Amino acid sequence: MIFPNYIAGEWLVASDVLANINPSDTGDVIGIFARAGVAEAERAIAAAHDAFPAWSRSSIQLRHDILKAIGDEILARKEELGTLLSREEGKTLSEGIGEVSRAGQIFQFFAGECLRITGDRLDSARPGVEVDITREPVGVVGLITPWNFPIAIPAWKIAPALAYGNCVVFKPADLVPASAHALAEIIVRAGIPSGVFNLVMGPGSIVGEAMLRSRKVSAISFTGSVATGRKVAQACIQSDPMKKMQLEMGGKNPLVILDDADLNVAVECAVNGAFFATGQRCTASSRLIATDQIHDRFVTALTERMKGLVVDNALKAGTHIGPVVDQNQLEQDLKYIRLGREEGGKLITGGERVTRETPGFYLLPTLFTEVDSTMRIAREEIFGPVATVTRVRDYEAALEAANDTEFGLSSGICTTSLKYASHFKRNAEAGTVMVNLPTAGTDYHAPFGGRKGSSYGSREQGRYAQEFYTTVKTAYTYPG
Repeated sequence: MIFPNYIAGEWLVASDVLANINPSDTGDVIGIFARAGVAEAERAIAAAHDAFPAWSRSSIQLRHDILKAIGDEILARKEELGTLLSREEGKTLSEGIGEVSRAGQIFQFFAGECLRITGDRLDSARPGVEVDITREPVGVVGLITPWNFPIAIPAWKIAPALAYGNCVVFKPADLVPASAHALAEIIVRAGIPSGVFNLVMGPGSIVGEAMLRSRKVSAISFTGSVATGRKVAQACIQSDPMKKMQLEMGGKNPLVILDDADLNVAVECAVNGAFFATGQRCTASSRLIATDQIHDRFVTALTERMKGLVVDNALKAGTHIGPVVDQNQLEQDLKYIRLGREEGGKLITGGERVTRETPGFYLLPTLFTEVDSTMRIAREEIFGPVATVTRVRDYEAALEAANDTEFGLSSGICTTSLKYASHFKRNAEAGTVMVNLPTAGTDYHAPFGGRKGSSYGSREQGRYAQEFYTTVKTAYTYPG
């Protein structure tokens, strides 16, 4: 069976296909999925464009009911969908179920937001003139999502797009079509009108390019690598007319551990942030920054904790860390581990590929010490279970080191000092700041996004999502 795309209200098989492989068991083929070409992508865009006038003026109650039905079904099937997610992406079963739950909560949140679309009325500076300020949908939105959160990130893009009256062309990452297809089936069952939502699985060089070229696409929301994000930005600027864009492009996130930190809290924050989800999170705390007096104790305790982590099949009970997503990612991780040694970092634990009962892309969680901010392993996003520890003199040096990066997505600190916690929240150059919490992990109703090289455009999630998915109209009326 070939799992088809969903275009213009129809399930359509493309001429090209791709096998979806389980990274925990490379002999397990999850399914064969359609890969769209230019013609399919353009048909999806045209369908969304044609559906926009009616959907953008549809009842807010209709949109609420559809989004709520989507969220309800996702949550009712969270174990089933979480198993599918973990099977194709490689995060542990508990992490997969947790991600699915978040996706369901996101759709339920934006179902409520459909009923809370507000505007403003102002007094004009001119007597007798009325000023009305309203929000309207932007049009057809192209959504390009990554492989590391194969249902949560699509959810936090699709849900607000539909809630605010936009039509969607959704291109998931090639490595995770099964979760995208399952989500599309749920959206279709919820009663979405023909053309309003389109699933177009296929390579970014074809489907993504078609979105970027099309005059019928008004906005692009992208999550992925810095290199690809810059290409997307350039294409959006050069398109005629220019497209609205929203880019999330990664991080190299610091977790500061001060001398006064609770050591157990610091270790758990580091393990969770750096290594859970196999370190394949843009908010992963890949840079651990410890002050002098706690450094050695922290490294010793963290190393012991890491040795107790079980690396195995994502679906196996007792697994703490699943495989990396595929062979290419494994090779990238190993390349950075070799580079870290060459640069002079001290490999404390991990750094080796391991075998398990089922063939997969298994890598032990890896920790380097004696790392400074000039080393590539401390500056470039590795996107795997690899973390570095940098020793600094005091809080001021820790803050400077935390901010010494081209990224600015997430930043964390472990301390029992209200003074330092408050100062860090104010001065950390990141979109999200965590105090005594892992750098990875945000609420579904709160805004998400970064600064500097991590993000461009308005925030995702929560009510802040309306800034991207709507445009503001100001209307003046003189009743006469």
